Amino acid sequence: FLVVVSFLFLCIAAVGVDAAGNGIKHVVVAIAMEAEAMPFVEYLGLKEDKDVFEEHLPFLAYSGSHKDAKVTVVTNGKDSVYRTGVDNVGTVPAAIASYLALHKLKDVDILINAGTCGGFKRKGASVGDVFLTSAVAHHDRRIAIPGFDSYGTGLLDNSSSETIVSPTALAKQLNFKSGVVSTGNSLDKTEECDKNMLANDASVKDMEAAAIAWSCALLQKPFLGVKVVTDIVDGDIPSQEEFLSNLATAA
Repeated sequence: FLVVVSFLFLCIAAVGVDAAGNGIKHVVVAIAMEAEAMPFVEYLGLKEDKDVFEEHLPFLAYSGSHKDAKVTVVTNGKDSVYRTGVDNVGTVPAAIASYLALHKLKDVDILINAGTCGGFKRKGASVGDVFLTSAVAHHDRRIAIPGFDSYGTGLLDNSSSETIVSPTALAKQLNFKSGVVSTGNSLDKTEECDKNMLANDASVKDMEAAAIAWSCALLQKPFLGVKVVTDIVDGDIPSQEEFLSNLATAA
């Protein structure tokens, strides 16, 4: 995961100042999976911060500093409800963990959602590419009722939300790609999901970004997604096989 660690350092340094020109003093980095988060935590020498979440919750927080900024990494922890012990992935734990962290840490200047994703070759994605989010949307919330259909898609971009950070200058500065992240609660996809992701103009697909951006919008905190491609959604290899094969490389 040291590749993403390097990317996050660059992003934090490149973001630099907030919209008012003030220096960024506190960054929350939301990362779903332990395997994705711990190399970053260890590299920065962050320490577990038990004050962020109530003891009975599975979520974990690690705090420390990088240069002049405080850094708090938030992970979804492990599942105890279903007694599987696997990482709490998907939109529900991501939204709750990010909301609670932002609500507790009042001085946060920006939340960066870092992690892996599936990429679309039709949008020029390759394994190992880094994408910054230009917008987020859902592809598996299908509600065929007027008004609710738009709610289901849940599109957030610069025109609809003041909290979505424009990635244009940052992507150019860091030589990253940018595009829409489409979020769903499954690693694979159905035909309907594929239609919706095409309608969303998705460059990459993940399981958390749109939910975390929603929490940021509720609390009026800037959101930026940093996604590293582990698998090609419209490729020939099943997503689960390619994801597991490439996780260590892309993460």
